[in-house]
Amino acid sequence: MSQLLEAGAEIFELAGVEPNPRHTTVNKGAAICKKEGIDVLLAVGGGSTIDATKGIAAAAKYDGDDVWDLVSRKAFVTETLPIITVLTIAATGSEMDGGCVISNTDTNEKYGYFAPDNHPDVSFLDPTNTFSVSAYQTASGSADIMSHIFDVAYFSKGGCMDMLTRVQEEVLKTVVKFAPVAVNTPDDYEARANLMWASSWALNDFLYEGFNQATVCHAMEHQLSAVYDITHGHGLTIIIPRWLTYILNEETAPVIKRFGVNVMGVDESLSLMDGAKAAIDALSAFFFDTLGLKSRLSDLGIDDKSFEEMSKTACGQNGVLHGFTDLTPKDVEAIYRMCL
Repeated sequence: MSQLLEAGAEIFELAGVEPNPRHTTVNKGAAICKKEGIDVLLAVGGGSTIDATKGIAAAAKYDGDDVWDLVSRKAFVTETLPIITVLTIAATGSEMDGGCVISNTDTNEKYGYFAPDNHPDVSFLDPTNTFSVSAYQTASGSADIMSHIFDVAYFSKGGCMDMLTRVQEEVLKTVVKFAPVAVNTPDDYEARANLMWASSWALNDFLYEGFNQATVCHAMEHQLSAVYDITHGHGLTIIIPRWLTYILNEETAPVIKRFGVNVMGVDESLSLMDGAKAAIDALSAFFFDTLGLKSRLSDLGIDDKSFEEMSKTACGQNGVLHGFTDLTPKDVEAIYRMCL
């Protein structure tokens, strides 16, 4: 703030953006923009702050007063305010993509939103700004980085370009190498820098060029964090190994085993099915033993009372998630129960 004031900038601050940013907070920011004639938005923070800012950038150009109209596709905008970001945690990749995720706690919904020109115009990535991130949030953010690659492109039944898959594997290996270092030595510049760059590249459109599938684990986790307001990355770590176990079959095993061999160091001589199981075990050990994240939803105080409704919401109006394997609400509910 002092630097901006010294530069002669006129500033209107919206402090207190929540984790899993609320649509009501976005509406407050858009109202300030309209009232004060804001020219540019500056997001200083992590994915929640940047996502909220993206929502504000779009809602500020909307004639209505509720960003949820845009998120729910009831209304559209064709322009947004310019966005600058200063990143303070490596996790969501929001600093280098055009999407945002907004929560509506009135309806227990959490959805992604994409708008024209919603990519940040400039993002400043200084690893020293992440030295103070807690071990827990570092671990959760690192898992989120990996989940973007898993969900969007790597675990896919469609054809893929091997060059892109190899790059995806290198980004995943970067997280596996440096996340434990950052957890245990928070001021390690090399570790923080590599995680920060991995975060940006994991979800910046390049790595999943040509892919088009439902991000099934994100769809399932968004319901968890919408209803229970848990940390997004942590929720993903609990879901992903159970999801892989649930969908493991002769068709999916080759991709899962490849991940295990090329990223987690699983023995290549194992059979397809044994190699895939070893890959899932290795990923679970990384999340829960190496990074120290709790492994079950019950550890976070979550029970099964909302699972049926959450499963229906996760699958959307069509009632199916088309991803690595197709999932119905019954499938999603079964995976939730495996996570308990």
